[in-house]
Amino acid sequence: MILSDKRILEEMEKGTIKITPYLRECLGSNSYDVHLGKYLATYTNDELDAKEHNTIEHFEIPEEGIVLLPSKFYLGVTEEYTETHAHVPFLEGKSSTGRLGIDIHATAGKGDVGFCGNWTLEISVKQPVRVYKGMPIGQLIYFPVEGEIEVKYNEKKNAKYSGQPNRPVESMMWKNKF
Repeated sequence: MILSDKRILEEMEKGTIKITPYLRECLGSNSYDVHLGKYLATYTNDELDAKEHNTIEHFEIPEEGIVLLPSKFYLGVTEEYTETHAHVPFLEGKSSTGRLGIDIHATAGKGDVGFCGNWTLEISVKQPVRVYKGMPIGQLIYFPVEGEIEVKYNEKKNAKYSGQPNRPVESMMWKNKF
């Protein structure tokens, strides 16, 4: 079951969902539109290693936008900071974004109860496309959780992505033991 617009507003009033900045016109009938933040990043190395800390370079999207290329992988970030304390948030691309050939996440569309931060986007494109800071990029939908949560994400000692800033965050796979 997905939360409706009225239920999202009720949860925001209770403080279990937080979206900053919040604009009423971005609330759909069962989702909230999020926007591309002003920073993108790319990995500094062409070859990545899952056991190593792969570094990224941040850059700001200029006013005239920037053309993303299919041969590159980009990390982006949502303009919105969100907190979700009683629901499972899912980030999906908007149909308008998809129709431009833009994928906003490779695998990480689901958040956890207790996620607090800006969402890092895993952006790839099918053909060259110009993007702009502040453009609608995706939508958040919220699912209720059945049962009590023992430990929320923001309370876990090993939560690698808790409190993500308004800049893209690289993979923290290297922190896992394997």
